[in-house]
Amino acid sequence: MRVVITRPQSEAAPWLKALGDAGYEAQSLPLIDVRASAHAGAVASAWERLGRCDAAMFVSRNAVHYFFEGKSTQAPVFTAQAAIKTRAFVTGPGSYSALQRVGAETAWIDAPDHYAGQFDSEALWAVVRDRVTPGYRVLIVRGTTVDEGASDEGLGRDWFARQVQAAGGEVEFVVAYERQRPVWDAETVARACSAASDGTVWVFSSSEAVRNLQACCPGQGWGEAKAVVTHARIGQAAREAGFGQVRESKPVLAALLASIESLQ
Repeated sequence: MRVVITRPQSEAAPWLKALGDAGYEAQSLPLIDVRASAHAGAVASAWERLGRCDAAMFVSRNAVHYFFEGKSTQAPVFTAQAAIKTRAFVTGPGSYSALQRVGAETAWIDAPDHYAGQFDSEALWAVVRDRVTPGYRVLIVRGTTVDEGASDEGLGRDWFARQVQAAGGEVEFVVAYERQRPVWDAETVARACSAASDGTVWVFSSSEAVRNLQACCPGQGWGEAKAVVTHARIGQAAREAGFGQVRESKPVLAALLASIESLQ
């Protein structure tokens, strides 16, 4: 069985390897292109203010990567040795691992339990809400979508911001990266359209990817297509796009493999 991973190229490798090891023909077909924000000055300014924040929430691993790309000093952050005591908030294991790669220490990271299987803003809030008291300052490091359409990240981060504000905290945002619909050549479009009806399983980790697929393949029907999605919101987007079979899975590899297996 062929499985198409639609995550950005930089995020696809672990899933491709796991699927290949399990005997699937795994292919990468990124439906979101990611790049650094065009406004590097805003990221530099956020770094200057970071010490005045009680926490920085990173909406994705890309938020970690591109925010730290704008770091102008070698001074550590999110460590016991740091001059500032700002904590790092993340919603899932991908962002958690990205923080560790840039030197953050576990004791300074707040995240949902890696074994719970729910990696979203609601799960993060359940972990950190007791920390947020009146005057608590949170910097939310996010991306922005260049072309039309909203992102799942936007829904989660805005919900999280409202919870902080309702608890008396203060929120500010900084855009560290940009997302954009990919530009496909005719061969890639033809390959995607063929995968709509040949038994391929599409794996989506964002609603934005589903919408981008529709835009890249205008007029293509998806009634015979199969999808595995990592959140209920993404499942709704896939059904609205017309996917004939949709399975919801926790965003961990074991659950993902089980969901793909169920579509055979």
